[in-house]
Amino acid sequence: MMMRIGFQFLILVLIISTTVRDRMATADNAYTLDTVREALVRQEDTIVFGLIERAKFPFNSQTYDQKYLEIPGFCGSLIEFVVKDTEIVQAKAGRYENPEENAFFPENLLSSLVPSYPFTKILHPGAASININKSIWKIYFQDLLPLFVSSGDDGNYAQTAASDLSLLQAISKRVHYGKFVAEVKFRESPQDYEPLIHAKDKEGLMKLLTFKSVEEMVKKRVEKKATLFGQGISLNSSDDNNGKQKFDPSVASKLYEKWVIPLTKEVQVEYLLQRLD
Repeated sequence: MMMRIGFQFLILVLIISTTVRDRMATADNAYTLDTVREALVRQEDTIVFGLIERAKFPFNSQTYDQKYLEIPGFCGSLIEFVVKDTEIVQAKAGRYENPEENAFFPENLLSSLVPSYPFTKILHPGAASININKSIWKIYFQDLLPLFVSSGDDGNYAQTAASDLSLLQAISKRVHYGKFVAEVKFRESPQDYEPLIHAKDKEGLMKLLTFKSVEEMVKKRVEKKATLFGQGISLNSSDDNNGKQKFDPSVASKLYEKWVIPLTKEVQVEYLLQRLD
């Protein structure tokens, strides 16, 4: 009897250890340099389509006017109202349980109401404290929008706010994906990063993370995607090249050059500085 219980216990231990090992292997395989690069390339598509969608509408300044909206109990612009309320609903639906997602107004979020999903956990616990969406928000409205949307007002304020939110979330996800990039790079070459981390050498880490040739390739690729995705399509293939662009493709390249790439590296550095804590 005792031997049978001991044997069953041994089997249970083997099953548990195998399950843990398999989950660890799955976690390691989920984020590699190749899978991370692939995810970043796919996120380019989302951002370019987001630019195209936002360019459908003129600036529509009422969307951002603090005095336009009159809702009891709420003080702010329509874009703030849409983003805050949408994030609350999406939080209840579990969006921010995924470590790849970062809210613009995390202080307003409520707990998820849906069954939890076992997302792969490879990030250092300090990753949760890294959120630079305030910087993204400021850059988006002050610097990016004026680059590619036309002046004017067509009254589609809710639709404008919705397209803003989609693009903001896409840019935010791409920038904060730097946490995963940094983790994978650290695991690949810990000996290169550890001395700089111990020394709190931000400049050294930034140099180690910077590959100008790769950055140039990314900028060229997103501009080419913007050109292809944003062109008018005709059944007569000879007319395709004569179609009007939905927005200036160079804006996609500028977005990456001036903000997406630098902010992503900023996230990487902040993550790595906490990696050994």
